[in-house]
Amino acid sequence: MPPLMVGFDFDMTLVDSRPGIAACFRALTERTGVPVDAELAVSRLGPPLRTEIAYWFPPEQVDEAVTLYRELYPAYAITPAVPMPGAADALAAVHARGGRVMVVTAKLGRLAKLHLDHLGLAVDELAGDLFAEQKATALREHGATLYVGDHVADMTAASAAGIPGVAVATGPCSAADLAAAGAELVLDDLTGFPGALDRIIGLALEG
Repeated sequence: MPPLMVGFDFDMTLVDSRPGIAACFRALTERTGVPVDAELAVSRLGPPLRTEIAYWFPPEQVDEAVTLYRELYPAYAITPAVPMPGAADALAAVHARGGRVMVVTAKLGRLAKLHLDHLGLAVDELAGDLFAEQKATALREHGATLYVGDHVADMTAASAAGIPGVAVATGPCSAADLAAAGAELVLDDLTGFPGALDRIIGLALEG
């Protein structure tokens, strides 16, 4: 059996970043004068930042707004974030089996690392600025055994990488939508991950 490498999405899979992201969007509104509904924005986390910014800013201002948001992010978004229920135990369960953990996220890697360091979540590899099928490149490169995420695009990523997708219904997508997107297993949240890990590894071996 190849070495166990479990990939995890970031926002709303490992970390509840909504409070800090909302604060960052409110700061962006204060700086630019362009109204952003921060609560609506954080209700649909998953796609790249540029996708959300484009809902609020005219096309010619999107690049500048993305740059400013990322400049504001460390000051506003890191400390309010909290681990998702079961996140630390899920990572520990992988490490306890001699496996490794990687995070593959649409968020810039350097910003995700600030969160991980602040929260003390131990991961072995980190790949950022990737979404949907783009994530498959990093998953294949690092030999991921499976991929865990909260978004239908995460299940697309797992399928594109040729590995099982395990879904947690803790983000914007329903359990039914995640199953329809190809999830091999749908969990309510990560608290059920350690107990299901042997079964999940079995799914990967069957694949």
